[in-house]
Amino acid sequence: MSKLFLVPTPIGNLKDMTFRAVEVLNEVDLILAEDTRTSGKLLKHYEITTQMHSHHMHNEHKTTEGIVARIKGGETVALISDAGTPAISDPGFLLTRACVQAGIEVDCLPGATAFVPALVNSGLPNDKFVFEGFLPVKKGRQTRFLTLVEETRTMIFYESPHKLIKTLGHFVEYFGEERQVSVSREITKLHEETIRGTATEVLAHYTAKPPKGEIVIIVAGK
Repeated sequence: MSKLFLVPTPIGNLKDMTFRAVEVLNEVDLILAEDTRTSGKLLKHYEITTQMHSHHMHNEHKTTEGIVARIKGGETVALISDAGTPAISDPGFLLTRACVQAGIEVDCLPGATAFVPALVNSGLPNDKFVFEGFLPVKKGRQTRFLTLVEETRTMIFYESPHKLIKTLGHFVEYFGEERQVSVSREITKLHEETIRGTATEVLAHYTAKPPKGEIVIIVAGK
């Protein structure tokens, strides 16, 4: 039966690919990839020869209708992102919504997502949390912080290494110097690390030692 599969891919360590994910990618008619060059390395590693098409934030508004038509026409399609679970700070929502509205079955496989190990590893409360993803770069940034000042749940953010210092400085400014913060970097990769402490302590650490790689920040609620 034709359907859309959302297939998580490793966020660093290729061994985190599930057996089922490999099986699905081998069996579908088409794989939609955020960057076919990046995904090509993964598919080559697992000897997956399924045809790939590009599907990313710059073309998803144009390609979604055609993909839905192909699935309704009988094809089975898998969507993957460069790393992690599709639609989590990556393309996937628009296509998923369109398929649901068209009555197409959508099946999301369990698998790698960066914020889950970062949250569990942080040592901060994880019974209730809010995923904020990437903060606005300029417009809306202050407004976002002001809305989060009273947030009591643990907060999760994604951040790029060259913006980490700025963001930690804003944590000190809006949440206070003593707010507990955990920064996980390069999760599942060779140089994986987690730095925990107050906002001031973590800011001092990364000011002295500029970060590299993919970053997840966990911040305690008020």
